[in-house]
Amino acid sequence: MTTSIIADDGEKKIFVNMVLDAWRTQNAKVDKFLAEVSDEQLAWPAVLGRNSGLYVIGHLTGVTDGLLPILGWGERKYPEFEETFVKKPFDAEAKIATAAEVRKAWKCVNDIAEKKFVEIPPDEWFDRHTAVSEEDFAKEPHRNRLNVIVNRTNHQSYHLGQLLFLTKNRED
Repeated sequence: MTTSIIADDGEKKIFVNMVLDAWRTQNAKVDKFLAEVSDEQLAWPAVLGRNSGLYVIGHLTGVTDGLLPILGWGERKYPEFEETFVKKPFDAEAKIATAAEVRKAWKCVNDIAEKKFVEIPPDEWFDRHTAVSEEDFAKEPHRNRLNVIVNRTNHQSYHLGQLLFLTKNRED
């Protein structure tokens, strides 16, 4: 038998703060990485024969931009990033955004997300997000807005690990 844990408002606030703090920690690590690498380094492959650092940052930007519609906060600011960096795999020959454009978009979407994070009351984080139906949410209430941030934080952490290869043990 499974038991259900119903949190009070104080507990919900703690859960929300824990998740958002984890998000902010990962974002700060990506920001630090971006401050330490040149545009040239960003063009290097994060994994030999695979994604460049620029592609990975564009991908993370596109995914974060996708939070806006999923969480009911409006339309994407950079819909072209979804096509280039989320839907399509890395292609070394493809024309993608410049490092300056990707850096600017990264900052913009994360500034928007942070502004929204502080505006949302703790209870609303446990509401249904737009990618889950009302019927499914009734059966699986863990598929809420806060869980989207948990998943995106893990995703960001994974790609940060790839990005660190750009600066470690490079002889270029």
